[in-house]
Amino acid sequence: MIIVWIGVILAGVAAIVWGAETFAKHLGSAAVRLRVSSFALALLLAGAEPEELATTIAATVRGAPAIAFGDVIGANIAICLVALGVGAIVAPLPFGQRVMRYALFGLPVGVAAVGFLWDGLVTRLEGAILLGLYILYIGVIWVIERQPPAMGETGVLEESAEELAQEVGEKSPGRVGKELLLVAVGLVAMTIGSVLLVEAVRQITQVEATQTRLALTVVGFATAFELIILCWSAARRGATEVVIAGVVGSFAYNVTMTLGAAAVIHPLSVVDATLLHRPAIAMLAALLLAILLAAPRKRIGQLAGWLLVAAYPMFLITLFLTTLP
Repeated sequence: MIIVWIGVILAGVAAIVWGAETFAKHLGSAAVRLRVSSFALALLLAGAEPEELATTIAATVRGAPAIAFGDVIGANIAICLVALGVGAIVAPLPFGQRVMRYALFGLPVGVAAVGFLWDGLVTRLEGAILLGLYILYIGVIWVIERQPPAMGETGVLEESAEELAQEVGEKSPGRVGKELLLVAVGLVAMTIGSVLLVEAVRQITQVEATQTRLALTVVGFATAFELIILCWSAARRGATEVVIAGVVGSFAYNVTMTLGAAAVIHPLSVVDATLLHRPAIAMLAALLLAILLAAPRKRIGQLAGWLLVAAYPMFLITLFLTTLP
């Protein structure tokens, strides 16, 4: 029976990845045709990181808080170590003032989120505070940069929208209905994939410790996969700072909007909070490591990229060794 549920996990991951790709691919076009910014449309429809948001909410609704916590922490670790690492191996990633600002602002909100989840409980009030921190994070960056910040895939969406705007020019909006339909299809696919992924983990095990491990690894990596591909693709195209800022900004989005929205829907509570302690510290350390490697030359080079990627299996090994019964 476990083989069947492993197949369901693979199907869920495939649906999430396909849905995220479809969502991102057509959102920029829809934004241009509707004459609104990709940033505004992304936040209105699904947030900057719809994969993690959908999966965490699905886990909350299904009564699996360990999966919700694990997804947020595991995805952020994969973003900082694997996404940035893989991208830097392909080509140096720009880590200029804009990206560094996203990363440095992400650290205190990350610390706040870890403080809330440290006792294994995030209440509705704490969830609302996390949502407020996300708004504050966005607002501060917006004021400083005098433009909407790049978050998650919205960075590359803005680029795509600008390219399409140049092609469309002053023509009529055109196929906006089709574009919005495909955006909706992408959202539905992500939702279905998230439900399948969460349900498969729940069926494989009801043990909280095992659910946490699977969420930190399989679920977290799966929901971060779109950003890993984005970073790899951006590096191949000569990565721009706005895209890397979007990837780094996903860290803050996940610990505020994703975790906060799930807690507002239903308070998150696990029995053994110690299962989250080391991974939560590792999450903060992953972002700090990326910052330290990028600071000297304002970029993450190939050697630094290999160090980041190598740190990920070390995290997995440490996770399993320290949580064995």
